[in-house]
Amino acid sequence: MQGGIDLRVGSSTLMLFALVGCEETNKYVAPPPPKVTVARPLVQEVTDYIDFTGTTATSNRAEARARVSGVLRSMHFTPGTDVKAGKLLFVINPEEYQANLQAARAELAGAQATFERADIEAVRAKRLYAQQAGTDKELVKWRVERDLARAAIQNAQASIARAKLDLSYTQVKAPISGRVGRNRVDIGNLVGQGEASVLTEITSFDPMYVYFSLNERDLLRLRALYRERVKEKDVDPTKDSDVKAEIRLHLGLADEEGYPHEGVLDFAESGVDSDTGTLQLRGVFANKEVPPALLPGLFARVRLPIAKRPNMSLVTEHAIGADQSGRYLLVVNKENMVEKRNIKLGQLVDGLRVIEEGARSDDWIVVNGIQRSRPGGKVDPERTDMASLTASARKSAAEAAKAQSLSVNPDSSETNKKQQ
Repeated sequence: MQGGIDLRVGSSTLMLFALVGCEETNKYVAPPPPKVTVARPLVQEVTDYIDFTGTTATSNRAEARARVSGVLRSMHFTPGTDVKAGKLLFVINPEEYQANLQAARAELAGAQATFERADIEAVRAKRLYAQQAGTDKELVKWRVERDLARAAIQNAQASIARAKLDLSYTQVKAPISGRVGRNRVDIGNLVGQGEASVLTEITSFDPMYVYFSLNERDLLRLRALYRERVKEKDVDPTKDSDVKAEIRLHLGLADEEGYPHEGVLDFAESGVDSDTGTLQLRGVFANKEVPPALLPGLFARVRLPIAKRPNMSLVTEHAIGADQSGRYLLVVNKENMVEKRNIKLGQLVDGLRVIEEGARSDDWIVVNGIQRSRPGGKVDPERTDMASLTASARKSAAEAAKAQSLSVNPDSSETNKKQQ
């Protein structure tokens, strides 16, 4: 209508303004703090160790040799088996040496008969000389003959002893107890001609030696600890058997977890090698298992305990971060805010790392979710026990879970075997 108001247009405009006025304003909503797992350090006594790489060696090895010449007649052992000292190993043809023994005995019998005759004649010559019926020359003659016969007896006795010894050498016996190797000479061959032929060798596995080297820095540290121990126990350092017996060693092979074998420090060289700057040490370990757990020539991990320290903090390695400033831990405070702590690391103990500096026993340390945490930020912590994160605890938990799985489904293991 001219001069009036278009109500329809006005109504649409009003409705548009009303719709615009009803829209809500967008507001930023902060995301919830990330969930992390925290635990307090495991506090316990820690034994400090020095770790080495060593080589196992037999404590005794002996060769069985042919000490007389002759044809090898027989062999009385199975190569690669254990034998006792004195066990018959080989027989060398003994006939020649039996004949030599008989000849020596015959020689002795002749010498004894000659002595008896000379003794009778010497007694008779002495009696005649006393009666002035014999000459001085005759008396001296039979005395000399008697002395010569006595010497011949001693010589014949020595020949018998030598013949018996040679005859005994025709039976080659094990000089020590241990594992016998292969035969170096086959039956029917001539041995011992001009040299003591090696027929086989016996190796003793119990006990077993382990040789390793100590560097100069650790050597000086050990000497200081040794002097402290001598002073504490008030012992004579020139008679250090009691002190040395307390120096325990632990050994593990390449396929073994940890250090299951325990021994003692047995020997140390008298001086440091100037070329390498190290001192060679030797440990001795019992090796009574059948078959033996330790064999000569194996590389071994050797651990030497040197000191005990109480109340040390240990954390899992998953909680340890690294940046340009070094190693650090993330600690959650009472306000659930994350703090960064620079730390100094120590040795590994049962899967946990010793924290030399930077951690307190009442700290809540982020052990899971360190990537989601940042210093100064807030987190939603869930607490756990650090003892459950040790290597032994994780292994026990895995074994328990496996046992439970088999109890629930006992046919699963048999099915897996058939599929394989």
